[in-house]
Amino acid sequence: MALSPALPTSTAYALDAASQTKASDNQIQKLIEVLGQTYAPQDLRQRRAAFERLMASTPDPTRVQIRHVDANGVDADLIWPARLHHPIGRRAILYLHGGGFYSGSLRTHRNIAGSLAKAASADVLLVDYRLLPENKYPAQIDDTLAAYRWLLASGYKAENVVIAGESVGGTLAIEATLNQLRIKASLPAAVVAMSPVTDFAATGDSMTTNAQNDPFMGKGELEIIRNAYIGDKSPVSPERSPLYADMTGFPPLLLQVGSRETLLDDTRRLEDKARGAGVDVTTKVWPGMIHQWQIFPFWIEDARKSNKKVAEFAVSHFADRPDE
Repeated sequence: MALSPALPTSTAYALDAASQTKASDNQIQKLIEVLGQTYAPQDLRQRRAAFERLMASTPDPTRVQIRHVDANGVDADLIWPARLHHPIGRRAILYLHGGGFYSGSLRTHRNIAGSLAKAASADVLLVDYRLLPENKYPAQIDDTLAAYRWLLASGYKAENVVIAGESVGGTLAIEATLNQLRIKASLPAAVVAMSPVTDFAATGDSMTTNAQNDPFMGKGELEIIRNAYIGDKSPVSPERSPLYADMTGFPPLLLQVGSRETLLDDTRRLEDKARGAGVDVTTKVWPGMIHQWQIFPFWIEDARKSNKKVAEFAVSHFADRPDE
């Protein structure tokens, strides 16, 4: 399936590295230093452990309540603002963490989940889906769908549920929604995909042009993930790479990506594909940001800003919006 490399007309692309502030650049450089000290050539389980150690040293969210739940056989944390005294409310964000399908957990992403809960005045279901290399495709998608259906069975209406995720979590958010489309089942109110992998064939130009700009997601890393995730299965299947799917009927979609990311064109081309299918899609390219900057709101001002934008998008699409 041929995909046009041409970019759609969008004011989002006016954001580039030249508009990044000095303070923002300094914060990203410090983050790169921290991450560079965390990772080394290791197997997937060792990388997972290294990421857990790093995130264990970061602060927990404040002013939230957390309840561990079994979401149709999937471990998850239900997180809601402490000011809202309810175990289950009316609005929910289903949050799917990134980490290459081989890392990430309830602990590593509790802060971003808590931030979204407070900013959106909503419950956030943070899902601990099965990981590589122990569990290959489609275990991760199956767990995502199980958790989404648990929300619906628990009393949340689909029009009050937004599915969100970063990195491969964004991929899962899109693929789970596409699955619901294919079987003509209930769709979420909206979807948020932050720096998603949309093309496991890695054909985007930014895989090459940004190879030196984003030290933590390159073609080599993506190949490792792809081989562990789908093995010798086709990477251009719509059930694995959203870029090749028919997106007609997809709910409103927010895409975020950093201008330095190798996955920049995964987002740009998906926007083009979605808009061509009539999807209400909004894209924000954040100047100077590297892959997964959004999960570090305690260190990165642009992460706090981008998380706020995600919450605002979710609130704008809930059928029952929170009181001002």
